[in-house]
Amino acid sequence: MDKFIIEGGIKLKGAVALSGSKNAALPILAATLLTDSKCVIKNVPPLRDVYTMLRILRFLGVKVNMEDDVVTIEPKGYKNYKAPYKLVSTMRASVCVLGPILAKLKHAEVSMPGGCVIGPRPIDLHIKGLRSIGADIKIDHGYIVAEVKKELRGTRVYLGGNFGSSVLATANIMMAATLAKGKTRIESAACEPEIHDLANFLIKMGAKIKGHGTPIIEITGVSSLHGAEHTVIHDRIEAGTLMIAAAITGGDITIKHAKEEHVGAIIDKLELIGIKITKVKDGLRVQKTHSLKPIDATTLPYPGFPTDMQAQMTALMSITKGISIITEKIYPKRFMHVSELARMGAYINLEGPTAIVNGVTRLSGAPVMASDLRASAALILAGLVAKGKTEISRIYHLDRGYHNLEEKLEKLGAKIKREKED
Repeated sequence: MDKFIIEGGIKLKGAVALSGSKNAALPILAATLLTDSKCVIKNVPPLRDVYTMLRILRFLGVKVNMEDDVVTIEPKGYKNYKAPYKLVSTMRASVCVLGPILAKLKHAEVSMPGGCVIGPRPIDLHIKGLRSIGADIKIDHGYIVAEVKKELRGTRVYLGGNFGSSVLATANIMMAATLAKGKTRIESAACEPEIHDLANFLIKMGAKIKGHGTPIIEITGVSSLHGAEHTVIHDRIEAGTLMIAAAITGGDITIKHAKEEHVGAIIDKLELIGIKITKVKDGLRVQKTHSLKPIDATTLPYPGFPTDMQAQMTALMSITKGISIITEKIYPKRFMHVSELARMGAYINLEGPTAIVNGVTRLSGAPVMASDLRASAALILAGLVAKGKTEISRIYHLDRGYHNLEEKLEKLGAKIKREKED
């Protein structure tokens, strides 16, 4: 396994370009299972989770080739309907092959998904939605077994849950509904840019979809879909992470390809904190121009403040004078980074789903351990500003969601290097 060694205390400066969005690419890759024709997907980030999805597609019998950030997929003739535990258990988003396989082959068996340990992430909305449009589903020996006896039929599907709408459930139902008979109306659908991007790809394939990007999506089923070429949107969570990197180090960086409309809630919080954010040609410039102020932040479904930015914001608030309140509404137990930040001198108390952060003057470098993808990013951000050396182990979590983050930070002036763990 690898680890990061970071020497903190350097203000980041310069320009850096975003990679493609992992969270958009994964369901788009799964959507190619709906057609028999070749698809070409561009701007796909070469990440562990992407490689896992490609392995799943190959296991199912699909021809896959990836060169740089371009994936060519030829799904014609695949007949395997079972996505195995060995692959699916490592990545939550792999469950999004369920809807496409079911719609195309009328039978699907997908292992219960895995991924980062950030608290319960049930699949009840996936099952509820697919049952609504005509699937028979049971859980058998750790697998979701779904079949269609006659045909999928469009109907009203409500996807509201205890913590808001589900992105992957929305993706699964939307993909399956493209080949269902009649009209499907998804209510309380996820509005994330990744869902909008998936819908745009499906439309290129011949799907009839309206309302994507809003809480109500309408899909009129068609008899078949054809191949298409598509460029994946850039990663808004990577954009947010780099924005906080500028803020926490007191830097001045330009993030190429960052879209203001994708990171509006992040911009709002950072401007309240005291960060200057300017829209520039093909990106955003982020500068620390004043002393930082504490804030209250609550994670919510898009367009609210993203749960995938909670750990990074906690790291920033840990060195912001005053008391900040950060409440996690999506995954209430997603605070495994707090104990590691405490090892670096952060003063944070947890009360249920809320972190009370009492900002300290400075953090100090220490050996810490990454527990999940976004916690890894938070510890890197803390290491960038900490006095002395920070050693972060188990960074394989980071490699699931960020492409060459250390190289991008180095380009901005950070002293960060990857080494093999003993």
